[in-house]
Amino acid sequence: MSWFTNWFDSKYYHILYKNRDINEAKFFIENLITKLDLKDKKILDLACGKGRHARLFNELGFNVVGIDLSLNSINEAKIFENKTLKFFQLDMRNQFANEEFNIVTNLFTSFGYFDDLEDEQKTFNSINKALKKDGLLIIDFLNSQKTITNLVAEECKEIDGVSFKIKRLLKDNYLLKNILISDKDQKYQFQEKVHALNLEGFTKLIHNTGMEVVNIFGNYKLEHFEASKSDRLIIIAKK
Repeated sequence: MSWFTNWFDSKYYHILYKNRDINEAKFFIENLITKLDLKDKKILDLACGKGRHARLFNELGFNVVGIDLSLNSINEAKIFENKTLKFFQLDMRNQFANEEFNIVTNLFTSFGYFDDLEDEQKTFNSINKALKKDGLLIIDFLNSQKTITNLVAEECKEIDGVSFKIKRLLKDNYLLKNILISDKDQKYQFQEKVHALNLEGFTKLIHNTGMEVVNIFGNYKLEHFEASKSDRLIIIAKK
């Protein structure tokens, strides 16, 4: 079983990341809409989690479908469903639709989880099939170069009475995060494993589908990307 199957369905995943900033997400989405002149579009949000970004897009007038592998996350997201906002449990490697969406989003470093690198290309192929002609792919990923340079090797947190001891390292071009959890008298261990993809790696995956990169940004203000300085790697590709 893959690491993300267990971890993303764990209650401790949601405790550790409970304080994700909804205002930052809204700021990012509003900037995307303005910068890319997005309107009256149908969006597929890949690896949507509990639907944070999908719900924001929907509140701003978009028809949105969110998919995620985690059944627990999808069940929580479904609470917010309406006529123009739907959620489904699905592996993003599998084709979801045929030329149905104007935009596909993959946000907040929700990629690079697979041990088999062929699965990365398989995902991009499915994205390409889901997009209409001239449709856009929006990827928001960590900037691997800056992340590796500034990697914090060890960190401890206590959240809601649960202790997290986190160790980070780079191994075989994967960013590993080993998480030891203490909850009352019980101990648990999980791992996050993210392929440290850079701009060149993403560009190759995109070009292999026939899509082209049309914009690259380095933060949620959508400023110029600099590999050594930018916090994020945000890629806009067009079919």
